[in-house]
Amino acid sequence: MRINRSPLNLRKPELPVIILPDTVIFPYTVAPFFLTDAISTRAVDEAMRGKRDIFLAFQKEKADSTIQKKHLYSTGTVAHILQVLKLPDGNSRLLVEGRSKGELSKLVKRKDILMVQYKPIQESREIGRTLAVGMETLQETFYEYTRKNKKITKETKNQVEQAQTPEKVIGIIASQLTIPIEDKIALLEIDSPGEKLSRLSEIVQMEIEKSSLKHDISGRVRKKMEKTQKEYFLNEQLKEINKELGNSSQEDPSGAAELESRINEMTMPEEVKAKALKEVKRLSRLQPMSPESGVLRTYLEWLVDIPWSEESNDRMNLARAARVLDEDHYNLKKAKDRILDYIAVRQIREKLKGPILCFVGPPGTGKTSLGRSVARALNREFVRISLGGIRDEAEIRGHRKTYVGALPGKIIQSIKKAGTTNPVFLLDEIDKMSSDFRGDPSAALLEVLDPEQNGTFTDHYLELSYDLSSVMFITTANSLHNIPRPLLDRMEVIEIPGYTEIEKARIARGFIIPKQLKENGMENSRLNISDDAVNTLIRNYTMESGVRNLERQIGQVIRKITREAIESYQKRSGGNNIHTARIHKYQEIFGDRSDKGENLPDLSVFDLTINGSDVLHYLGNPPIPDEDSDTRERAGLATGMAWTEVGGRVLPVEVSLLQGEGKLILTGKLGDVMKESAQIALSYLRANAETFGIDPNFYKEHDIHIHVPEGAIPKDGPSAGITMTAALLSALKQTPLISKLAMTGEITLTDRLLPIGGVKEKVLAAHRNKCRIILLPEKNRKDQEDLPQEIRDDIRFIFSSSVKEALGQLFPEGTF
Repeated sequence: MRINRSPLNLRKPELPVIILPDTVIFPYTVAPFFLTDAISTRAVDEAMRGKRDIFLAFQKEKADSTIQKKHLYSTGTVAHILQVLKLPDGNSRLLVEGRSKGELSKLVKRKDILMVQYKPIQESREIGRTLAVGMETLQETFYEYTRKNKKITKETKNQVEQAQTPEKVIGIIASQLTIPIEDKIALLEIDSPGEKLSRLSEIVQMEIEKSSLKHDISGRVRKKMEKTQKEYFLNEQLKEINKELGNSSQEDPSGAAELESRINEMTMPEEVKAKALKEVKRLSRLQPMSPESGVLRTYLEWLVDIPWSEESNDRMNLARAARVLDEDHYNLKKAKDRILDYIAVRQIREKLKGPILCFVGPPGTGKTSLGRSVARALNREFVRISLGGIRDEAEIRGHRKTYVGALPGKIIQSIKKAGTTNPVFLLDEIDKMSSDFRGDPSAALLEVLDPEQNGTFTDHYLELSYDLSSVMFITTANSLHNIPRPLLDRMEVIEIPGYTEIEKARIARGFIIPKQLKENGMENSRLNISDDAVNTLIRNYTMESGVRNLERQIGQVIRKITREAIESYQKRSGGNNIHTARIHKYQEIFGDRSDKGENLPDLSVFDLTINGSDVLHYLGNPPIPDEDSDTRERAGLATGMAWTEVGGRVLPVEVSLLQGEGKLILTGKLGDVMKESAQIALSYLRANAETFGIDPNFYKEHDIHIHVPEGAIPKDGPSAGITMTAALLSALKQTPLISKLAMTGEITLTDRLLPIGGVKEKVLAAHRNKCRIILLPEKNRKDQEDLPQEIRDDIRFIFSSSVKEALGQLFPEGTF
């Protein structure tokens, strides 16, 4: 007897929808799956706010952009959410139970949530013995399938045995089969339980036959492999027979004999040689075309290509080393002195572990190129690896050779490239490393950069110790803040500060201009870039602590002059772009020798001087106007100094008093520490109001607004404490600070002015901004010695250990 039931009501219900691309979940089954997209996550959130019901739609074809009804199968499953588990990677794991079938009618988007309107489908209810027999047949067929397929768990078998209804048996078994999604959908769309039981029994029987066929094929493959092993055994016997007969004409397809010869000729540590010879013997027993043979051959080639005893002949000559370092870099006295110290000690003690140096400074100050100069001064090979963006520990230590495509890490790869055991090894941008689930590369570097451990550095690929103690490691960084403390502790830090304008001008004349003339083909000319042009480039076209951008701008000027010279000589139409002030000069230089053809001019007669006005023509309007801090006489304004990874900069602080109830308003994207400095400044002035002659109740009648301009840039740190205090006091007294003043220092509630860092960079930035009076904490007096003499001569320093004393020197006489 068959009873058909119509839908429960005429109105189509609506549920959030999840689209599953490669799976089908049947009613009466519990199944987990992962959510990896935002649309599905929002759908689950919507369902959890309701009755936890959700519609599972199954994808028929991929959509180019927006998913539409035509991309989905018409039949889906209405499910109930049992559990939602949020994972650390931001995705979710969902556990649902299929409840019923539904016919998809329409996809609807409600705000950002994808909904589906559907028509519930009630499967026909069949009563009788036929259904029971069909159910029993399916169960027996499935038990036979489980004997072929060992992946079916005992728990699943128990569920099938205990299932009381055909729908539940069908759902459990269909979910366990690895059949195409089209077959599962076809099974889901059948409404009659009897018909569905019959169809599923046929599918399971087909899977049994398929499994038997696979088993037969595996047996034949196994026999073939045994035959291959037999052939290998016979080939080995044939080799021995050929040896006895003195027939040496047989080739060595595995290359084992050549590798063994190279290993015996090399000077290696005994442990390495024993391991290599053992692996060579194993290689000779393998078939040349086997995968393991290829892996082993690559491993042995790495062992014989790596230098184990080859060393560069160091030139430990102090005078020559000093000359080479001075030829390549201006100043950098601390770094050069450390290298010369090492050379001096090496002259006395031949066996000396290489130092582990860390050059820290702003970009463009010569850290990387200094490493290359050190190698030239020592007559060693130079290798460099960039650590920026490295996240995987295997990049340093290598992969296990059991992995497909495994290679040694960058350390061993670079040693192989150098060809010696004592190169100068530059680890660039060590502060730009990060870590993830694959490991922490900074932890792998702990062994590399520890003189007590790097004599036995172990690469995962080699699985042998390698001696790195003769390597001279140099690392570079823009900041020490991002370097893990244990790693930083292993390195000798040498700070390379930014350059002053005078130093930049000397570097430009002595290094950059000759280099750019050569690179742009003008080294034989008499082109001269005047001091005025160099100063214009430094002040108006670059704002950096280093000289990288300065070099780019000088190169651009020289290239434009080169083009003008060629166009003027060849009298091309492009000559209309020639600087009008230069036309007569070019005519004077080339005279009648100008050529309308392709010939090039004689650059030895090219005599030209570039001035500041010429720079403006070639490079256009200056992106950086003449720097000048806002030192107008205005109450509530003070100039602080800040340190960044690219050098120092001035930091103006503005204070405005508003009618209010004592609220402190802070703007300018300030960090937590800087906000606390503002609160300390306010509390200090409240506590010392009588000392400074201000109303003790000022905070009750005014809101205080402190603003640090350039609000898009995050700012933090305690060194702006004295600046905020001075600006606030200036606003309360309505008295401007003395002109051309900059300051820095951390304050305390007990009237102390604490020392700060980055003094040189901060003072250089203030000097660039025309500040000629600078307040520093008393304990920073020693840092004054690090400043160039020309800067010290041009600035009046104020040192103080007391906030009260410092403030007394920042205002005009008679203010307090």
